[in-house]
Amino acid sequence: MTKSMESSKASKVINTTLIVILCLSIILPFMHILALSLNSGVDAQRGGITLLPRALTIDNYIEVFKQDNLLNGLFISVFRTVLGTTFGVGLMSMAAYALTIKTLPGRKYISFFIFFTMLFSGGTIPYYLVLNKLGLTESIWVYIIPTLYSVTNILLLRTSFNQLPSSVIEAARIDGYGEFNIFTKIVLPMSKPVLATITLFTAVGHWNDWYAGTFFVRSAKLKPLATILQEMLTRQNALADILLKSSGEQAYTMLEKISITGESLQMATIIIVILPIVIMYPFIQKYFVQGITVGSIKE
Repeated sequence: MTKSMESSKASKVINTTLIVILCLSIILPFMHILALSLNSGVDAQRGGITLLPRALTIDNYIEVFKQDNLLNGLFISVFRTVLGTTFGVGLMSMAAYALTIKTLPGRKYISFFIFFTMLFSGGTIPYYLVLNKLGLTESIWVYIIPTLYSVTNILLLRTSFNQLPSSVIEAARIDGYGEFNIFTKIVLPMSKPVLATITLFTAVGHWNDWYAGTFFVRSAKLKPLATILQEMLTRQNALADILLKSSGEQAYTMLEKISITGESLQMATIIIVILPIVIMYPFIQKYFVQGITVGSIKE
């Protein structure tokens, strides 16, 4: 018994230590970015800032919101995240539930066709031509319609739905429930953990996506916040590279100014982009724990 207790205590210490190290590896970089975003850009050039700002200021955030189309980009990001996540999760859930119905005609062929699309990709140019032919380029719907479908999420949802007690669903059918009522009143309420997971994955994908705004949209008014951030970083890095290759006192003075303001502005913009996800995550996290019990009900 003594050896068993000592082994249990040792394993708890090791697990706790690993969890603490993992948490610190996530929290410390975030605190460093936050400290730089709240620190004066001129002072940040001296270095030595770790977890707390040395010269506290909110000027970096004020400067970020002064940039052209930033608030408009924020609206685009919120719009596509809310609408794309709502419709995407809803349609994928319905598709996944339909694939669990054994009497669905051609169910095996439909499942194979959906899985087959995971194996190949047409590439960026054919994808752009298809979007252009459909009239989605230069439109806000290019962020939403192509993302309504995700094979991975459909398969995850189908697997979760298959683990639900079949006796409950069959009893509902005997009582006269239609498939849509079974889906909305029984399947969805019993699948909150996996729905929360898919919702979080989909929302984060929409919020962090800069690719579509860079390659499929030219109008500055249609670019999401992530694209604006990426383009700002690209411009600053390109300008810094040009000045590094230049000579003269004026070039070095401009380079120093860009280095001072650029890093702080980047950190402030990064905080603005990731803050909504950080705020939303704790409200969904509890469903991940509940997901462990999915399918554990014995019939």
